[in-house]
Amino acid sequence: MRIIFFAGKGGVGKTSVAAATGIKAAEMGYKTVIMSLDAAHSLSDIFDLEKELLDYNRGRPVEINKNLWIQELDIQEEIEENWGEIHKYISALLNTTGLDEILAEELSILPGMEEVSLLLYINQYVREKEFDVIILDCAPTGESLRFISIPTTLEWYIKKLFKMERTIARYVRPVAKRVYDIPIPGDEYFDAIEHLFNRLKGVDQILADPEITTVRLIANPEKIVLKETQRAFMYFCLYKMNIDGIIMNRVLPDDVEDGYFKNWKVSQKQYMERAEEYFSPIPIFTVNLFKGEILGYRHLKTLSDRIYGDRNPLDLFFKGEPYKLIKENGEYQLLIKLPFIVKDDVELNKISDELVIRIGGFKRHILLPRQVASAKSVKARYEEQYLRIYFKGEDHGKKEG
Repeated sequence: MRIIFFAGKGGVGKTSVAAATGIKAAEMGYKTVIMSLDAAHSLSDIFDLEKELLDYNRGRPVEINKNLWIQELDIQEEIEENWGEIHKYISALLNTTGLDEILAEELSILPGMEEVSLLLYINQYVREKEFDVIILDCAPTGESLRFISIPTTLEWYIKKLFKMERTIARYVRPVAKRVYDIPIPGDEYFDAIEHLFNRLKGVDQILADPEITTVRLIANPEKIVLKETQRAFMYFCLYKMNIDGIIMNRVLPDDVEDGYFKNWKVSQKQYMERAEEYFSPIPIFTVNLFKGEILGYRHLKTLSDRIYGDRNPLDLFFKGEPYKLIKENGEYQLLIKLPFIVKDDVELNKISDELVIRIGGFKRHILLPRQVASAKSVKARYEEQYLRIYFKGEDHGKKEG
């Protein structure tokens, strides 16, 4: 079993790259499903499929070629199958506020319902060995991070609050019915939540297993895109998910000599060099800008060949933690494994939320989490193949070196 996330900023080409990877895997003989995590589903559009085909299957996998399926979730179908009692209660609760019944039903589709439904499918497909490969076309970065945090959040809720809420509701319900017109959730509501949680058990271990699941970040050689890709890189690392590739998409080819593109090519070259500094030792796959729109199976197959060539897209292109953030005695420490660095003076520069590290010819840019970025003092020590960086105090706008 192999699961690959394709994540990044909106508009960088995630859907195209995910679809191309799925085609490559399917043509190698692996039973593959490409699933869309983005609420604005565009998988069917990128494959240039008739909408009637998707409407007929209503959120279920659709076979579009040998060994290849795509799946775009239908939230109404998921509500009927997985969220019935929960949706019914939330809708009734909103209806008591004076909202129109139809509007209450719409608003009771809460953020996270679609993501949980997708996690249920992943867990089911892995348990039942229904597919060899699951490709995930993720939503823009922030929503993708919420998706991978859901299992941990639900586990905390079930262990810390669920039983207490259920007990309180059981005792309060008879009294509340006589005094208030606000509905108190019944046992069927709590049963539905518990059933959902039980069906999700184990999915967090699947997502964190580097032998099964990896993340590939899609970027373009542009300042704003690279900044967000850095942020995604950091947070996926913090969630212990293995990032095994960066796909730099829409790079101008060398043979483009039109003067109109001269400055753009220079700019792209600079950002490609920065990407090496930001993401090393993660391999970077460079994909040149196509002459036209990437649409349909044939163009996507061409894209897959340009990304991977003769390589197997299911290979683990990198395995390990580029860096690790820990907290000991109230102090944050960043550990970076640098086994080939000769001990030398370490130069650190913290500029806003970014840390720049120089050791001899080695240079690395790391975007810091908010709590760490506020540190006033930054120091480092090299020990046993690791650079250990210590963050102390709070920053008040000064730059530390």
